[in-house]
Amino acid sequence: MGIIVAVNQLAKDGLPYIEIDVPAYPIGISYKGLFHYRSGSTKQILNGPALEAFLMRKRGVTWDNLPLPAFRIDEVDDDAVKRFKTLAAKKGRIDSRLLEEPKALLLEKLHLMCDGYLTNAAMLLFCKDPEKYQLGAYIKIGYFENNADLLYQDEIHGSVLEQVDKAIELIYLKYMRAIIRYEGLQRIERYFVPEDALREALLNAICHKQYQSGIPIQVSVYEDRLYVANIGCLPEDWTIENLMKKHASKPYNPNIAHVFYLAGFIESWGRGVEKICNSLRDNNLPMPEYTIHPGDIMIRFSGPEDRIIRVNDKVRDKVNDRERMVLELLDEDPGYTLAQLAAKMSVSPKTVSAYIRSLKDKRMIERAGTDRKGYWKLTI
Repeated sequence: MGIIVAVNQLAKDGLPYIEIDVPAYPIGISYKGLFHYRSGSTKQILNGPALEAFLMRKRGVTWDNLPLPAFRIDEVDDDAVKRFKTLAAKKGRIDSRLLEEPKALLLEKLHLMCDGYLTNAAMLLFCKDPEKYQLGAYIKIGYFENNADLLYQDEIHGSVLEQVDKAIELIYLKYMRAIIRYEGLQRIERYFVPEDALREALLNAICHKQYQSGIPIQVSVYEDRLYVANIGCLPEDWTIENLMKKHASKPYNPNIAHVFYLAGFIESWGRGVEKICNSLRDNNLPMPEYTIHPGDIMIRFSGPEDRIIRVNDKVRDKVNDRERMVLELLDEDPGYTLAQLAAKMSVSPKTVSAYIRSLKDKRMIERAGTDRKGYWKLTI
């Protein structure tokens, strides 16, 4: 039994509730079935999936290890199993003899069975269509012009073993503009979120997501920043400071994390955030910003100082609007030809050539390399 620590006469609907404090279960129970979770000096109402997750954690049970009788071995995707075997064999973190076993025995040895049934983790990892059993088991990506205007979006479905690679490929191909520079005549493309950092953020989201919420992982892309938002929570008594320092590995979905570890996707030492920070530091980019809400966690990646704003600030009084547009386009890609610039500006190449001459005369650009194989270098 717990100890009654308060009787609040101003509870919801004017009815009192009894708050009890049990060492293993710091929750409050009201006459109407309200549960309150106390963390330090703050308290929040728990209900629905959050309450279910909280009680399971207190019992030492994880959602990803719950049996899912409806998911049968004949629904396990052979291609997903084959991909895991290839990755695991290459990484060498599992006995190679086990990889030769039938898939039923393999999944049992991977701790993906409970009470004779395949688990939620097995379904997410090796089902072609996990959403048949769990809504929201996918990644949603959107491009925003501002916080209110969504320009376009995509969804990444399928096994969680495949979602990260598919999401990264799509984000770099369609959503994020590369920062382009030249070393001699070699074109170098660099993104404001390095692939290593983005991969770790998505893997962390999958391993820590509360799938029972039914809400997908959400990636919001802007011109100069990117957010990865996920329904989940930090381990008890953790703060952002704990997250940013060296810490133990405490995945919300340990069985999924274990398979990811064997496949070589993650380490087992809680180094995901450290690897994100190291990748950003190596590329001279700002450190990630974490926002922790009661029911979700969001990481923000920021690009370097906005290049178009830099151009505008320095040349506002020295060029006309058309010349400024040329500068912005060349800042986007110094390798643009006169024909490409003309097409983007809806003018003739002859007109663009006049803008180029004016900018050269003002010592704002100069040509590097030959006319045919060179590029424009901004000198402002």
